[in-house]
Amino acid sequence: MHPKAAFRIVGSLLMIFSTTMLPPVLVSWIFADGVATIFIDAFIYTLVSGCILWLIFRKYTDEMRTRDGFLITVLFYLALGIYGSIPFLDPTGAGLDLPDALFESFSGFTTTGATVITGLDELPQSILYYRQQLQWLGGMGIIVLAVAILPMLGIGGMQLYRAETPGPVKDSKLTPRIKQTAIALWSIYLGLTTICAIAYWIAGMTLFDAVCHSFSTVAIGGFSTHDASIAYFDSPLIESVAIVFMLISGINFALHFFAVRDQSILHYFRDDEVKFYLAILLVSTVSVSVLLVYFDVAEGTTAFRLAVFEVVSIFTTTGFAIADFSQWPSIIPIMIFFGAFAGACAGSTGGGMKVMRFMLICKQALREIHRLIHPNAVFPIKVNKHRVPSNVIEAIWGFFSIYVIVFLFMDLSMMATGMDFLTAFSAVGAAINNLGPGLGDVSVHYGNITSSAKLLLCFTMVLGRLEIFTILVLFSPMFWKK
Repeated sequence: MHPKAAFRIVGSLLMIFSTTMLPPVLVSWIFADGVATIFIDAFIYTLVSGCILWLIFRKYTDEMRTRDGFLITVLFYLALGIYGSIPFLDPTGAGLDLPDALFESFSGFTTTGATVITGLDELPQSILYYRQQLQWLGGMGIIVLAVAILPMLGIGGMQLYRAETPGPVKDSKLTPRIKQTAIALWSIYLGLTTICAIAYWIAGMTLFDAVCHSFSTVAIGGFSTHDASIAYFDSPLIESVAIVFMLISGINFALHFFAVRDQSILHYFRDDEVKFYLAILLVSTVSVSVLLVYFDVAEGTTAFRLAVFEVVSIFTTTGFAIADFSQWPSIIPIMIFFGAFAGACAGSTGGGMKVMRFMLICKQALREIHRLIHPNAVFPIKVNKHRVPSNVIEAIWGFFSIYVIVFLFMDLSMMATGMDFLTAFSAVGAAINNLGPGLGDVSVHYGNITSSAKLLLCFTMVLGRLEIFTILVLFSPMFWKK
């Protein structure tokens, strides 16, 4: 362990992060909303803090190991959430108190999309832009960006990449060098964001709304510049753009890389995870459409329009809305909400347990059934025609076990703050899956829950974004032994 070298890197990353406070200054000047000083102050505080950390620990240049990567990732995410909350505190902007500001900041960086703010339509444009930018940076991961542009990380960059990148498959590099891999991922991410913004603009959004919503769509975040979310526009065309880019962003970015490199979309059709992902969404959309018609919520094409948008939005853990699905009758809200537990594909910007894990758990369950019928037969589990090693299956079951235990513990913790069961269950589910909207008292916003509940949910969001083990490993005595 090299904690002093870790603090040096965190200082460097904070200095990089401080520059993200400058684009909102430009937005503030363009729209003359009068709050540019909020971001100038935040820039100075963050830059100075990063400089101080770097200066104190600049002499410690030990090569980072895997354990250091975990420590840096957790420390930096905590620092991001804390320093990212500064612009929300100023009374001339959002004017939030500290727990609310921290909640909004962590929700942004973890791409959860839960919010405590109401009256978004009246906020200064620079604050609205800043919220969207938080999600965009958190989508691909600002640490992956740092690996791409900070040569000082060197070989240790792989430890950061593996610790921060979401999904069960973290050891595969798209290019020989980790720096090139990070650049490739961010290039695709930026390209998708640009195309999404143009599509929104053509579909009828203002340029400002188009850029802001492209940030949260490709990041699978769900923040909006309007209280009514996508429903504000009441446009099937805009909804179609959102659906397409939520679907694309929910797919492993490695597949996007190979598709662009080889100029072929066949990679998508050959991938078992993508086929399973699309099958889940199709079956769920049809089921919800039928239920909406059955319960007289909507008819025909309207039912399908509502179903496909809400299913894609919630299942990919984006969190955009064109209707309050929590108010739909019977099983529908629970069915849609549970879709977020599977989440998006591994290696995407989405949350949840990841479709890859869910698919392999299903394959393992099916294999056990086959073994009961033929006890002496061998039934290998395969993905993309390749046999999955038994240690991968064990790791996935280990993750699932810890996931359930952590979920139950956080659920009980939330209930201890005074929440009813449905609200606590959905709040924890929305936070750990980086979804955003919940059920019960948090179906619209999280502003009415207690401060202690908000801070617990901040921790839960980070747990979900860093896939639990990255944080829990820090609590192991073995981690700190030399």
